[in-house]
Amino acid sequence: MLEPKNNGELPPIPPKRYLTIGEVGELCAVKPHVLRYWEAEFPQLKPVKRRGNRRYYQRQDVILIRQIKSLLYEQGYTIGGARQKMSDDPEEIAKSNVNASEIRSLVKDLEGVIAIL
Repeated sequence: MLEPKNNGELPPIPPKRYLTIGEVGELCAVKPHVLRYWEAEFPQLKPVKRRGNRRYYQRQDVILIRQIKSLLYEQGYTIGGARQKMSDDPEEIAKSNVNASEIRSLVKDLEGVIAIL
């Protein structure tokens, strides 16, 4: 889903279980108020809410946000069109969204494990 020219622009997702709305905003280059709006528009986006109604996003939420951003900003979909595309074929969208920096990070981790063995 993310175009190859944009893969290097977004930082890799850190190996944390939960991320705050500010951290996700930085990872996806989107402001927090936009994330809250997308929460209302896209039923698939449901961050965990804890004390004080604070939002905590998981890795799959960040990937979903990057997919939504790609549909809206790079492919020119409207909110309604992006919502329909995501509900029509969610498996294909998930398969096509492979971030090159995430792959490099995984390869580096695996090489480290191999070196230890």
